[in-house]
Amino acid sequence: MDKKHKFFIVEDHRLFREGLKSMLNSRDDIDIVGEAEDGLQAVRRIRRTTPDLVLLDLSMPKMGGISVMKEVKRELPETRILALTIHESDQFVLEAFDAGADGYCIKDASRKELMLAVDSVLEGKTYISPDISDQVMEGYLTGRKKLKENSRWDTVTQREREVLKLLAEGYTNKDIADFLHISVKTVEKHRANLIGKLNLHNIAQLTAYAIENGLVETKK
Repeated sequence: MDKKHKFFIVEDHRLFREGLKSMLNSRDDIDIVGEAEDGLQAVRRIRRTTPDLVLLDLSMPKMGGISVMKEVKRELPETRILALTIHESDQFVLEAFDAGADGYCIKDASRKELMLAVDSVLEGKTYISPDISDQVMEGYLTGRKKLKENSRWDTVTQREREVLKLLAEGYTNKDIADFLHISVKTVEKHRANLIGKLNLHNIAQLTAYAIENGLVETKK
């Protein structure tokens, strides 16, 4: 029998995660070696299981999908990553590929499309969902990435975005320090930087800003 491909699923919604597992388990060439329901958990478990392909939701608690991608690609550059997301805007598409994504698939895709995306990425090809606009796809594939004009958001570092996400999710400075393995003082510095760069004044405004920029999903 041919060697199975090792898959890892990163998805915080249990029903969707179970549905993915059911579809993937129907194939004899796939072995699901792990799953995670938040970004920090995902990085730890992916590091341990070294999968061939990671199916990754971009909107994850504790550590967002973009940050997860960067960590995984830094430590396991051979691991392929297929982003699974509800986001279709150029901002998310371009940030995902900049972070190391090998494919980008919209969550309402059919089973047939998902399997096509999986096979394409496993074969070393770049996959972009046909639901993504032609303009965005052309912009990425030709290297003419349509980045937005410089804005306050562009000045925010990746670490500051991670801190912003956790603040918006309601975690304390101590919680964030523990999650990111940094000091409380460093968290406070990142928080002050965010307030200064974004011209915001309190947690409520930071939280609203995080939601507007897709770092945190509003509860349905």
